[in-house]
Amino acid sequence: MTQEHVIAIDPTQPLAKEPATGHNRWHESIDPVVEVGPGERVIFETRDAVDAQLGPGSTVADVANLNLNVVHPLTGPVFVRGAEPGDLLEAKILAIEADPWDHWGYTVEIPGFGFLRDQFTDPYIVHWSLTGNEYAESEEIPGVRIPCNPFPGTFGVAPSAGLRKSATERESALAERGGFALLPDPTDSVPSDEPVASEGLRTVPPREFAGNIDIKQLTPGVTMLLPVFAEGALVSTGD
Repeated sequence: MTQEHVIAIDPTQPLAKEPATGHNRWHESIDPVVEVGPGERVIFETRDAVDAQLGPGSTVADVANLNLNVVHPLTGPVFVRGAEPGDLLEAKILAIEADPWDHWGYTVEIPGFGFLRDQFTDPYIVHWSLTGNEYAESEEIPGVRIPCNPFPGTFGVAPSAGLRKSATERESALAERGGFALLPDPTDSVPSDEPVASEGLRTVPPREFAGNIDIKQLTPGVTMLLPVFAEGALVSTGD
């Protein structure tokens, strides 16, 4: 029988209150939460993208005051025994349960953040009521029902030290040219110890090791092939 591992969280608590369950920076030195063998199953319980700062009663004022240092809280990492740099890791998504706790979700626009930040400059939020894995409805947008088709917004493996450093240099150069980049920052880093806090990559952009990819086709049944950069692969996921 296939062995199953569960990484459980308290979704009402931010990651900093349960640092043993995950991380919000990418770094090759982060300790794994669990170790698995090839073919074993892992259940990742995940927090929302802004780490429990929003709830069913949140308003646009709450969106405007979000602390972006804690984006995204990831569950993991998971150490895969036998995975070595240069290997190709096969990860299959078996099932996704959309918010089994509160059956609630949200859509937000955060000023200065995201792909369309120059078009949508004001904070915005819509609350959704989830009917299992069937559909979502909102009192704020009456007459609209969205079919449920969940996918992990973030899924990736740990970078190597060399890849992490090259990404930092690349994004620093982008910031110097006036581009949008969130550079390493120890503020609210999880883990909070060094060197992760000062060196860890932010989770916002996708990179060579995947990460915040937001590919809507990554639904249950899909198999992902991920290059391994660090021994054990160190797989993590989140909203």
